[in-house]
Amino acid sequence: MRILIIEDENSLLGIISKRLRTEGYYIDTASDGEEGLYYVKIADYDLIVLDLMLPKIDGITILKNLRNRKIATPVLILTAKDSIHDRVTGLDAGADDYLVKPFSIDELLARIRALLRRQGENKDNILTEDDLVVDTLTHRVVRGGREIEMTSKEYAILEYMIRNKGQILSRAQIAEHAWNFDFDCDSNIINVYIRYLRGKIDDGFENKLLHTVRGSGYLLKHKK
Repeated sequence: MRILIIEDENSLLGIISKRLRTEGYYIDTASDGEEGLYYVKIADYDLIVLDLMLPKIDGITILKNLRNRKIATPVLILTAKDSIHDRVTGLDAGADDYLVKPFSIDELLARIRALLRRQGENKDNILTEDDLVVDTLTHRVVRGGREIEMTSKEYAILEYMIRNKGQILSRAQIAEHAWNFDFDCDSNIINVYIRYLRGKIDDGFENKLLHTVRGSGYLLKHKK
């Protein structure tokens, strides 16, 4: 799961992003509204954590921009404003939940989990290709009836590839999904993880699903 946090308090931004990463989420961060809106335009997120009082572009403007562009990504608002009017304004603008500062990180995590579960219920959480089955809610991976254990990074790459099965995905696309934007996609770490995935989902199976397209990237597809 990939989450964007737009928050101008650097200490709070650091605390939230560090905790979410330890929980297995993939995090991008922005410290002002202009930067946050830029990230929203160039990447897909499973959830956005949005402060309202931001420099350059305020949170309500960002939220309205998202909803006007028919982007349905769940948005959890963070704000120091706790009046009923402020809550109604945020919810009417398209927010899915509202958390007033100061708050417990554990409560923030619980609300994030609830929003992601709700989002998952509105989608088909079972993804398949040939005899490979990926449950995006439980992160359970099965091939040929055999459950496969995966690290969080391996799972993130596999889920991205099976959601885009049949499409050639470049190293840069995979890096942007499973790592942060500052990741050096010229390193060989992506090759290493693709090798790990091959060992887990293809070794021992006659039909190979993970393919290299020389000079272009990688492809998940059952080739008849």
